[in-house]
Amino acid sequence: MSNPYSEIFRAPGAKGFSAAAFFARLPVAMAPIGIVAMLSQTHGEYWLAGAVSATFALTNAFVAPQISRLVDRLGQSAIVAPATVISVVSFALLVIASNQNWPAWSLFATAFFAAAMPSIPAMVRARWTEIFRDRPQLNTAFAFESAADELVYIAGASVSVGLAVSLFPEAGMIVNTIFLALGTTAFLMQRSTEPKVRPHDSEISQRSAIWLRPVQFITLALVFVGATFATAEVSTVAITKQLGQPGAASLVIGVYALGSFVVGLIIGALNPKMPLQRQLLVALSVLVVTALPLLVASTSVALLAFAVFLSGVAISPTFITAFGLIERRVPEAMLTEGVTWVMTGIGIGMALGAFVSGWVVDNFGPANGFWVSVAASILALLTVTIGQASLSGKREANTGSLAQPAE
Repeated sequence: MSNPYSEIFRAPGAKGFSAAAFFARLPVAMAPIGIVAMLSQTHGEYWLAGAVSATFALTNAFVAPQISRLVDRLGQSAIVAPATVISVVSFALLVIASNQNWPAWSLFATAFFAAAMPSIPAMVRARWTEIFRDRPQLNTAFAFESAADELVYIAGASVSVGLAVSLFPEAGMIVNTIFLALGTTAFLMQRSTEPKVRPHDSEISQRSAIWLRPVQFITLALVFVGATFATAEVSTVAITKQLGQPGAASLVIGVYALGSFVVGLIIGALNPKMPLQRQLLVALSVLVVTALPLLVASTSVALLAFAVFLSGVAISPTFITAFGLIERRVPEAMLTEGVTWVMTGIGIGMALGAFVSGWVVDNFGPANGFWVSVAASILALLTVTIGQASLSGKREANTGSLAQPAE
């Protein structure tokens, strides 16, 4: 039996754009925490550091889909290049503003414009779709990308904070900016695999992909899944601190991502034949079940690590099937925007999850933070259950979405 991963990388140009995209998207994980690590040291105020980081993250969450919409209309090179220049220059100015102690408004302004950073995960998935559209290899490619996303979140945050603490406050953000500039440049140089611009249907050309019913259901579901991410991190930090082993938090969080990473690679290799909307339902059902042990895992670091590992096994399968559904249910001319909305949903969910779980931990104790994970996973499952008809393509929504054949 041939290795499905070696098969997808035999496609011309696949190795080049995939490697470049890995470095280009590291800032997705590096920038938010890197801003906090930098400003908390240079200005000594965590509220300011958090507010500037939130300005970047929330602005990017809403700007990125608009950038991707333009990409669908005009092409990756035409839009990603100028957007990246704006983001790189703004990140550089943010570093200078931090180092030179410029007024606080300059920190917010530069973070706002740095949010022009394009969604590289969406761009690279669009390239895989261009190569393997309507072929089983696309599921394997999406599995690889989900695993790569996990590595980015593991490595990106660790590198950003590690550099800022061990070298100097701005070190993490400087490396972040270099990765964005060089990685995106290398990615855009792979012109042979750039998706061609497709004409828009006249009925939907003026509408955003978010008005398509499948995109709405999947994005909302992944808002809740994103909340489970942040809750795991916040609750883990609080519990390990309560247990007197705060240094174990990074190890436990790494184990969480490891579970998702391993299962994602396995799913990509197996390439299940079950319809994707049902695969998503199964993945979220597993997410609900594996969230329950978290409620009784606060007595030791070993038990916490095991429970967190279990809770992570459904994350990559959820992402793989969600992006696969977007590829099948969204018109080709709106694919990049559709994928970006899903990524935005994850980001919004992480922000909301961090806020809500932090409030729960402060008011009801560290052990109760995981109730947010349980509630969020149940809401994600209910969302996809309600949306099964739309996700299967059996219903032609009144939103202008195109009817798709049921799987």
